Amino acid sequence: MSHPTIQLCLVLHNHQPVGNFDHVFEAAYQDSYLPFLEVFEPYDHLRISLHTSGPLMQWLQANHPEYLSRVAQLVEAGRIEIIGGAFYEPILAMIPQRDRIGQIGRFSNWLRDHVCSTVSGMWMPERVWESGLTSSIVDAGIQYTVLDDCHFARAGLKREQLSGYFVAEEEGRTLRIFPGSEQLRYLIPFASPEQTIDHCRELAEANPGCVAVFGDDGEKFGTWPDTQQHVYQNGWLKNFFQALTDNREWLQTSTLNQAIQTTEPMGKIYLPDASYREMTEWAQPVRRQIEHNELVHSIDQHPQWKTIESFMAGGFWRNFKVKYPETNHMYARMMYVSQLLETAKDQDVNQAVIDAAQDHLYQGQCNCPYWHGAFGGVYLPHLRNAIYKHLLDAETLLERAMGRPEKWVEATAADYLFDSRLETRLANEQLVAWISGNSGGQVYELDLRNIGHNLNACIARREELYHAKILQGESQGDQAAASIHDRVVFKQPDLDKQLHYDSRLRNSLIDHFWDEEVSMGSVANGTAMERGDFADGAYQTKIRRKPDRIQVLMTREGNAWGIPLTLTKGVTLNAGSDELEIAYFIEGLPQDRDLHFGIEFNFAGLPDGQDDRFYSDLDGQTLGQMQSQLSLVDSKGIFLTDGWLGLNIGLTFDQVGGVFTYPVQTVSQSEAGFELVHQCVSVQPHWLIRGDANGTWATVMKLSLTTGDVVRSPEGDQVANVS
Repeated sequence: MSHPTIQLCLVLHNHQPVGNFDHVFEAAYQDSYLPFLEVFEPYDHLRISLHTSGPLMQWLQANHPEYLSRVAQLVEAGRIEIIGGAFYEPILAMIPQRDRIGQIGRFSNWLRDHVCSTVSGMWMPERVWESGLTSSIVDAGIQYTVLDDCHFARAGLKREQLSGYFVAEEEGRTLRIFPGSEQLRYLIPFASPEQTIDHCRELAEANPGCVAVFGDDGEKFGTWPDTQQHVYQNGWLKNFFQALTDNREWLQTSTLNQAIQTTEPMGKIYLPDASYREMTEWAQPVRRQIEHNELVHSIDQHPQWKTIESFMAGGFWRNFKVKYPETNHMYARMMYVSQLLETAKDQDVNQAVIDAAQDHLYQGQCNCPYWHGAFGGVYLPHLRNAIYKHLLDAETLLERAMGRPEKWVEATAADYLFDSRLETRLANEQLVAWISGNSGGQVYELDLRNIGHNLNACIARREELYHAKILQGESQGDQAAASIHDRVVFKQPDLDKQLHYDSRLRNSLIDHFWDEEVSMGSVANGTAMERGDFADGAYQTKIRRKPDRIQVLMTREGNAWGIPLTLTKGVTLNAGSDELEIAYFIEGLPQDRDLHFGIEFNFAGLPDGQDDRFYSDLDGQTLGQMQSQLSLVDSKGIFLTDGWLGLNIGLTFDQVGGVFTYPVQTVSQSEAGFELVHQCVSVQPHWLIRGDANGTWATVMKLSLTTGDVVRSPEGDQVANVS
């Protein structure tokens, strides 16, 4: 008995982010990319559309060129269609139009040179869509893309109307857009092959000749937890391909291009700003997420739930920059470099420098650490550090090519964070300190050019929706091949005891007034009571300049314990120096009592549990690794060494006091489960201060940032000579 026909487009998205570890690339290749190809090759009648991101393509070219050769042969045979995209997988809505077109065009050219003759379609990173993207995509030479069916539901269409592709338009440019099926995303590969066949049969009977699209991560075929055994060892993928083959009389696998060539568009559509359903939920503030989650669970058994769900709008991707202000810092840094590149082009800088800087910029736009959902994202330090390294390398290349002298220093003020307030950039040829006078006079970014490292690439500990599961202790280690969205797995015990939340970002030069007997533990876990209004208050900022020396001077009139105080702090940088001089002067102090004053620094990098990352005192005696909680007394400084980075940090001060140190660790979610992640170390010199005859107290601190020679082995280990 014959059935109405259907075209099933299987669209795979294979991706590894910029900065991911080489062993992760290799494991994904062995667990997903290679075995999928090996199972696929013998099934002559099957066709797929394949997107492999630029970072992964470059890695494959360098490490497994034979894989690309096999893919190219399947392309030539008409069995694989190569889908393009933006080279380093940025969220297109996050980057300037010039960079959107540049990234897409560059990747299309790369693919034509290495894998295929034509590139007509593209993968939309994280399916983040805004209507203004249409013209950029079309101008980059792309004709069609894939989003999710929830985009179309937000535009007012029902899922039964999504039986093909639609046409979007902007400024007269038209783009074909396929709706990817959320139901297929959850069926494949977690349900039996027969369930997917039955679902396709239902679609075909409802809309004969329709097109259905599965578009999702290729890593779910072997790399996602428990899927390697399920998909390959237990034979799910082979059985699925066999089921497709057995039903090919009515169920045809097609590439996106074939679907366009053989069917007419369903009509015109203007899609609202959206992403896939889960992403829109993750983008919400956590309190809103909790309310959303509770509402869904209270009504998801309602007989009209599917209709109700289509009217439930989540959040907007760009608000990740609000939910995690640290990603806004990274975004603002990226925008600064993008504009600097345009300025360099206008100055006819050498093309080789332009090309190298542009590649670094594009890599610095890779989306993964700019947000957080089921994967580690912004909580993964190595991904954040990679973004900053590429951005810093691009900036340093451009500045040198634009005629900087051998030694220089400058300070500028502008709205660098796009918050309608002025921030200050204090820079020389070795360091760049970005200071927010309006937010506590804090240093929110501290760049070390020689090693391409932002020492303030920290992230605060904050509440997440999934922390409720951690508090409930619902560890479910054996969940077969459940979707990442449904898994509850604890990678280590007692994570509920590690849930601490910060009241502010993990910047540096945060000014605290504590109770006299405050414990280091309460400071570390975020429960110590703030007794002043200086930590987050607005400081008046001035820039004082000499030819080879610049100071950013900040003053605030505030109070501690209700006592009116004036706090002035200056950050000074000299040309040719790898040291910041930090001076404090406090007025209005009582002469008959002590006030407990501390200055918080947070330093990113410096991971825990490594012998070549450690604290030491001024005499060179090792005090412990970076996970150490220290409470030093009668101290005038501390050193921090990271042998892998080739970095030695010296923090010294002329007033004897105490020093608190502790690791900042987040409890976050990744595809493998819940885990404790070392983010940075916090170092806080503190004093019991009392006014002199004039009611004043002062100290001068030196923050030295010495970088040495670093030698990396092929395996990624480093041996550093820190001088």
